[in-house]
Amino acid sequence: MSDRHHHEHGHGHGHTHAAHGHGDGHTHAPHGQAHSHEHTHTAHQHKHTLRHRLKHLLTPHSHETADKLDPALESSARGMRALWVSLVVLGVTALAQAVVVAVSGSVALLGDTVHNTADALTAVPLGIAFVLGRRAATRRFTYGYGRAEDLAGIAIVLTIAASAAFAGWTAIERLLDPRPVQHVPAVAVAALVGFAGNEWVARYRIRVGRDIGSAALVADGLHARTDGFTSLAVLLGAGGSALGWQLADPIVGLAITAAIALVLRDAAREVFRRVMDAVDPGLVDRAERALLEVEGVRGVGELRLRWIGHRLRAEVAVVVDGDATVRQAHGIAVDAEHALLHAVPRLTAALVHADPAPLPGESDPHLTLAHHMAA
Repeated sequence: MSDRHHHEHGHGHGHTHAAHGHGDGHTHAPHGQAHSHEHTHTAHQHKHTLRHRLKHLLTPHSHETADKLDPALESSARGMRALWVSLVVLGVTALAQAVVVAVSGSVALLGDTVHNTADALTAVPLGIAFVLGRRAATRRFTYGYGRAEDLAGIAIVLTIAASAAFAGWTAIERLLDPRPVQHVPAVAVAALVGFAGNEWVARYRIRVGRDIGSAALVADGLHARTDGFTSLAVLLGAGGSALGWQLADPIVGLAITAAIALVLRDAAREVFRRVMDAVDPGLVDRAERALLEVEGVRGVGELRLRWIGHRLRAEVAVVVDGDATVRQAHGIAVDAEHALLHAVPRLTAALVHADPAPLPGESDPHLTLAHHMAA
């Protein structure tokens, strides 16, 4: 029996077994070759597959490829819908504010309008990312295109930074050259419109982003929420201008810049963590507990989780009885993956490696690989 066993939830046959290379020319053959575990399409197996599908049809918790693909497409569709609805709402809001900016000359409202416009335009990179994320994996992009969302997150952070710089520069310029604000009541109304539009979009984006696990969409929602509060700040500038204090408008513009900088920090931190494959430690704890409850799993070794777009992927080593047959170890690996898919939200694939429990005096079966490990 081979001392290493891999199982990965695959596509089209419930699970597939891929060769596992180590860079030194040594490759563990696919299970259909080295482990005499061929998946031939015999009449018996067709009957088994039919029974399996009927069972999962009546028990709605299947993890067959079709069952995974539909939620994945649905999550992307929800993301796209959230983006385009947000684009329309914020676009109308920014247009209404721009008209008031043109007649009033308020730099505070100008900063808010620019920020709203930038927030609306972030739908473009996110929309591209969601469309790319639907594409199937290729031999070059073997994990698919889900990481395009991380690139979109970076684009959003840069957009927020640019809007902060523009708002700050405009406010400073007006501080150095104060001018009266015209049509103060219209500025106040535009500020309220900006708040209402941004808060609605923020709630919508954050809710959908958390539902589908998209850090970029959540970051965009937080961005919109800050825009809403900065719109309220414009009211203060309008009030000061109504009382004859010309510096009120640019000072509020600087306050808006500071608020944008704060959301920039939070969004950048979230996107940085996702790019660096950070996950909530609670998910790792949940995965370990689920694995230890699987019959035949004696221990959990290395466990890794990573986000690919708004979906998770896992790699884990479990300890099994050293006397277990290949088929028994394979069954434990399947059960372990199944447990993970149920326990970890938004997990769509798991690679399970089975290690035999060590015997007294037995050398580590992985010593052959030691010289490949990073120092």
